[in-house]
Amino acid sequence: MQWREKVETKEYSYTVLFEPAEEGGYVVTCPALPGLVTEGDTLEEARAMARDAIRAYLESLRKDALPIPFDKEIQLQPVKEKIKVALEAA
Repeated sequence: MQWREKVETKEYSYTVLFEPAEEGGYVVTCPALPGLVTEGDTLEEARAMARDAIRAYLESLRKDALPIPFDKEIQLQPVKEKIKVALEAA
């Protein structure tokens, strides 16, 4: 029987945004982690890619002895307004 050392872990939770990509699939960003962008062909794949990207981002911060940021509270509310655009007459 092998003895495994118990490794202490800490869980982090971040809000991510999934935006449909023009070519299909989803682009994923995380407002609390500037520059983090990933994508997936399906929502399930995009979630997995986001998880991997966040883990790598946090590991990079830890390696460089930088603080790990907290999640940002974001307000997503649709804004409806009319915008006028003038075009030269044809």
